[in-house]
Amino acid sequence: MEVKIETKERFHVVRLATACFTATMADELGQKLTAFLEADVKSSGTPGNIVLNMTAVSAIDPEGGSELLQLQQRFYEQNRSFVICELQPPVEAVLEQEELVELMNVTPTESEAWDIVQMEEIERELLDNEFSTD
Repeated sequence: MEVKIETKERFHVVRLATACFTATMADELGQKLTAFLEADVKSSGTPGNIVLNMTAVSAIDPEGGSELLQLQQRFYEQNRSFVICELQPPVEAVLEQEELVELMNVTPTESEAWDIVQMEEIERELLDNEFSTD
C-alpha cells in the first residue's frame, strides 16, 4: 500500500494512493501510523494528529472500514485527533451501510479536517489548563 505523508504544524496529512481499501491495508496503515501514537508530542515537537485523505480510494470492504474505525479510536484514546476526509460516494455508501460513518470523524474536505484537528487541539489545551489549575 502506498501512502504519502505531509507534515503540518499540528498534524500529518496521510494520502492513500490506492483505489481499493481492504482490512489488510487498514492493518498496514495502522502499523505505519503507530509511530505517531508512540511519539511524545510535547518533547519531540512532532504532531501526533492525523488527517486521512481518501480521495484516491474508490472502494472499501466492510472489514477495512471497521479497521479504520478502530484505528481512529486508538488515536482518540491517546488524546490525538484522527479525521477522515474526501470520501468518494461508493466508499461513503459502504461505510453508511455498515453504520460506521456515524462513529467516524469525517469531513467533506481536507480544509475542514484541518479545522477539526485545530479545534480539538485547542479543546485539549483548554482542558489541560483547567485541570492543572485546580
